[in-house]
Amino acid sequence: MKKHSRRFNTLVKKLEKDKLYAPLEALHLMKNLSNVKFTETAEVHIVLGLNPKYADQQLRATVILPKGTGRIIRVAAVTQHNRIHEAKSAGADLVGGEDLIDEIKKGRLDFDKLIATPDIMMSIAKLGKILGPKGLMPSPKAGTITNNLVKTVKEFKAGKLEYKIDRNGILHIPFGKVSFTTEDLYINLIALQESIEKNRPQGSKGRYWKSVYIASTMGPSIPLDINLLRDSHL
Repeated sequence: MKKHSRRFNTLVKKLEKDKLYAPLEALHLMKNLSNVKFTETAEVHIVLGLNPKYADQQLRATVILPKGTGRIIRVAAVTQHNRIHEAKSAGADLVGGEDLIDEIKKGRLDFDKLIATPDIMMSIAKLGKILGPKGLMPSPKAGTITNNLVKTVKEFKAGKLEYKIDRNGILHIPFGKVSFTTEDLYINLIALQESIEKNRPQGSKGRYWKSVYIASTMGPSIPLDINLLRDSHL
């Protein structure tokens, strides 16, 4: 059985037993409970009524968080040499063609997202064993294979993120930093809720939303009232 620190156990005692919190109340509480020496990430953990072993019940999509993620995202872009200027002008941190592919093959992985144009994917395919395990392989579902380099690079730099359910049908998504205002965290949370609703898989049957919890990196999980999350407004 996992043991928690005295600090953590003290924080847990501040939660009301069996209470489902309204979103804004939960966000206020999460911020107030944050008492570590670094800026924690705000995370949401959502249990959905999906079984990802079935192809029509898998969920993988992207969303642009209106208030950003609070992280500095390093974006690498791989394309043909005649389009390298486009990626640079959009703010990509690393840009190249076959030369950058060779660097990645040799172990260069100092980036968070790899964006590619379709015409160079044949060359990137040989990097599957390197990029795949780290979740960096470009794919259409992740929005990282594109012909619109400028738009895509700018979106990921601004706070676009990918989410997908794990093998247990659970989403684990960072949606900002505890240092954000409550209102900004709420706006990001609602954007996530709307995206998850919009991208509901065709094979989803019965109850889609089962439970939602928010937590800071080192804080306790706070259960949200799902109905209030879907219906509430600032």
